[in-house]
Amino acid sequence: MARIYLDHAATTPPDPRVLEAMWPFYTTHWGNPSSIYLEGQEARRALDSARKLCADLLGVAPKELVFTGGGTESDNAAIRGAAFAQRDLGRGNHVVTSAVEHHAVLHTVEQLEREGFRATYLPVDADGVVDLAALEASVGDETTVVSVMTANNEVGTIQPIAEIARVAKGKNPRVVVHTDAVQAAGVIDITPSLLGVDLLSVAAHKLYGPKGVGLLYIRNRTPWQPQLLGGSQEKERRAGTENVAGVVGLATAMQLAWDEREARNAHARLLRDRLLYELPERVPDTVITGPVDPVRRLPNNFSCCFRNVEGESVLLALDMADVAASSGSACTTGALEPSHVLTAMGVDPDLAHASLRLTVGNSNTEADVDRVLTVLPEIVSRLRALAGG
Repeated sequence: MARIYLDHAATTPPDPRVLEAMWPFYTTHWGNPSSIYLEGQEARRALDSARKLCADLLGVAPKELVFTGGGTESDNAAIRGAAFAQRDLGRGNHVVTSAVEHHAVLHTVEQLEREGFRATYLPVDADGVVDLAALEASVGDETTVVSVMTANNEVGTIQPIAEIARVAKGKNPRVVVHTDAVQAAGVIDITPSLLGVDLLSVAAHKLYGPKGVGLLYIRNRTPWQPQLLGGSQEKERRAGTENVAGVVGLATAMQLAWDEREARNAHARLLRDRLLYELPERVPDTVITGPVDPVRRLPNNFSCCFRNVEGESVLLALDMADVAASSGSACTTGALEPSHVLTAMGVDPDLAHASLRLTVGNSNTEADVDRVLTVLPEIVSRLRALAGG
């Protein structure tokens, strides 16, 4: 029986069209784009073309994009680069983020605290939505950076980023606003001008592109300092020979995602809604996490907790049944602590240990959902019986 992959929030299988676009830059066009001879200039043209394509899709200028090694680097570079630049300008040392961010953001802000910055971690409601009143109260004259993700990687909550940017800049027009759009890219409109953000992060492997490549949008004239030094690449904003094949893959994946967004979302929503509405009927004591209103969460995201069962046991049993799933962020697999996202949303820590995330993708079918809706109730019932629940 074929395996079923339901962890597209962790990573997506590369689209064959993306691999086809990348292949020449591993074989015949492998030059260093900083070199002046023919091989280098071939690579440079590909890099420039990919940058323009990404910029056009985002509605920004090519010079406002920096290619990075992925979403984590983009988040790190965005926050640290803006925080130190703002502090050097004498604008303060206060950074604001939310309690439900990806650890690429949270750990960066925590490190800034160790380096003398102050930080505020905004609370969220039971759906994981940032408290706008708390945001408004937290931003002051010393606030330099506000970073809130566009959509949550664990529970799929879509944040009101445009409103967040408006509130932050209304309190302090010099605030730099960053959003981690890694989960949202290709799914919802992340045009920076519509969101009102100064910095925006994207990763290729979340939208059927390659791992190890991403981009950072830096609005023109935004105070920002490079974090990787050692070369003049990316207009001296990110040292290191560019990953030309990866960048071509990123651009191709973005183009496909933008072109096919409506159809992809409709397909994902059809499958996800079956999980959202049918699974609680088949498994008693299922607690949906994240917005119950499907419009307020990413169309491919389903997440829940099961009472009286250990989440890791559910995942292992699903894997033995040839279903790949997750308990939340793939970056924290193996952690003993309950999800920081769920606890920030007010979920009891014991219940948070029994979390499950199923994220559907382009290749999933209704037959996949049928099978999950058959095997998962049996798994939960068996585990509860073993636990005496």
